[in-house]
Amino acid sequence: MQTLQDYQKRYLAYQASHPFTREPVGLYQPIDYILNLGGKRMRPVALLMAYGLYHDEIAPALPAAYAIEIFHNFTLVHDDIIDHAPLRRKQPTVHEKWNLNTGILSGDVMLVYAYEYLAQLPQIERLPNILSTFNKAAIEVCEGQQYDVNFETQSIVEIDEYLHMIELKTSVLLAAAMKIGALVAEASHEDAEHLYQFGRNIGIAFQLQDDYLDTFGDPDKFGKKVGGDIAQNKKTFLILKALEVASTTMRNRLLELMNDQTKVEEVRIAAITQTLRELNIDQLTKEKKNEYQQRAFEHLNAISVSDERKQILRDLADMLLDREV
Repeated sequence: MQTLQDYQKRYLAYQASHPFTREPVGLYQPIDYILNLGGKRMRPVALLMAYGLYHDEIAPALPAAYAIEIFHNFTLVHDDIIDHAPLRRKQPTVHEKWNLNTGILSGDVMLVYAYEYLAQLPQIERLPNILSTFNKAAIEVCEGQQYDVNFETQSIVEIDEYLHMIELKTSVLLAAAMKIGALVAEASHEDAEHLYQFGRNIGIAFQLQDDYLDTFGDPDKFGKKVGGDIAQNKKTFLILKALEVASTTMRNRLLELMNDQTKVEEVRIAAITQTLRELNIDQLTKEKKNEYQQRAFEHLNAISVSDERKQILRDLADMLLDREV
């Protein structure tokens, strides 16, 4: 049986053997740059793991895994432009290292190359279903980004709206990757759908864990400043849940802290974090994350392969959801 590290090595070797070293350099060099900034490679590895449930040799699925990773990084390049972000994984973003026009054009051509790699798949009869799955996820990722942009100026955001946004922005691509892996493996359509739902629920739980760590994580383990979401006044699950369960007095206190830009940032973050603790938001967030994790495992249990072969997906979920970084 292959390990998580085995899948990562196979994927990275394939990516390294298919670099974007061609003319014009100004268009393609930024693609190699963003693809080699690191990251968890969660989506391509999940696709390969889904394929690996049915076949020991994963080479036929590698073009699809690369397509998913190219598309994911295309969204990062354009998201960084939208967010005016100077850094990505502690390195300059593409539009900062080069310029805005390069960021737009390099991102555009990455989207096209994602389709180029999908077109290399040998399962011709399943290609329409694979493309339909990919296209649906691509559209929904854009919809999720737009909702996220809308929430920045939207005075009232409901928890269900937020959960739908992170489903679109974060989890549907992971879900699609796993479904595509199953389709390339020629698994049953029932198994492919269970893998989609497994990925969708794990993706939502992953984002809830990320929200939790941003506020309650250990700064020495988290790898970035704790309280960043609070500093930016982001409407995360934690804040929305606090506003939902708080008494009128506590709600007003929280809103006052959120809107008070005169306080020193560290003092403001500490005061809001303490208010969230008083409202038991740390525990409520864990419970919501566990709810989605349980749904994910129900779908994993329904897949028609042995428990031994499915164990690697359980390990992947545990790694993503029990992390402290």
